[in-house]
Amino acid sequence: MPPAAGRVTLWGVEVFLAVAEEGSVSAAARRLGASPSAVSQQLSNLEIALGRALIDRSRRPARLTMAGGIFRKRAQRIWNEATRARAELAAGDMEALTDLRLGMIEDFDADVTPCLLSDMAGELRNCRFLLETGASHRLFDLLEARALDVIVAAQHAETAGEWAEIHPLLEDPFVAVLPVGFSTGEASLDVLRDLPFIHYTQRHLMGRQISAHLELNRIELPRRFELDSYHAIMAMVAAGAGWSILTPLGYLHARRFRDQVDILPLPMAPLARRVHLIARPEMFEDMPRRLAGRLKPLLQEMIVAPETDRLPWLKDALRVL
Repeated sequence: MPPAAGRVTLWGVEVFLAVAEEGSVSAAARRLGASPSAVSQQLSNLEIALGRALIDRSRRPARLTMAGGIFRKRAQRIWNEATRARAELAAGDMEALTDLRLGMIEDFDADVTPCLLSDMAGELRNCRFLLETGASHRLFDLLEARALDVIVAAQHAETAGEWAEIHPLLEDPFVAVLPVGFSTGEASLDVLRDLPFIHYTQRHLMGRQISAHLELNRIELPRRFELDSYHAIMAMVAAGAGWSILTPLGYLHARRFRDQVDILPLPMAPLARRVHLIARPEMFEDMPRRLAGRLKPLLQEMIVAPETDRLPWLKDALRVL
């Protein structure tokens, strides 16, 4: 049998693409769930098999050599074909799925995500799950870079481009979050102007949506606080330090403060965001559609039903799509 270092393997191709995209062996190792030494060895084996140096590892970040740039196009095609073959073999038989790299917005990590994974693990007994949670824009970048297979994110669907398969999941309206008892059933801007506004960070899509909506409605609010944490915002509101604009998902993510704040309709025109399941269409045949079908009942049971029962005015705004 010829030595492994003389063969081009799919694992070597995947390692090469990961290093090329991540810019370092260590980052590629984290993405692939392997040790840096194993990734480095696979890359060396591939370079020996091809007889060319593919990546200049002396630079930071690592860069493709001329040969690496030429090989990358072919390597991507090889990997795409292997992925399609795996999808075709798994079509109609989800039990054949061996790996799933899933990205979920952090809004779901306390309840929906664990239930979804437990449910899927019961059916996909031979599948290895890699879960990445975080902000929508970060998950979208990872999907675009092929570091994830499927994501659930509050990303504008039109930004995904023609390459994406998109399944709408949830409409999540924006609401006013006030200290408990501050307002008697209605959030009036005249009253709220006496309370500092705590802005969700504009580094994230949600914060930019809020800013754009305020500008559209010609509303100027002091921007003394701008935070990127639901828990921090809810804690400050609960302490009476200000008010904020969030969504029911953001509010539920920091549920420990739910009894110390009031949730009311926006004191302006309504605004909502949509949560989608987004995947590359070539990845797993009808798996994204089936995954969306699993998620919708969970969202209805764990989020929509209890919150619309508690806050009936949310009934037509917070809904499964």
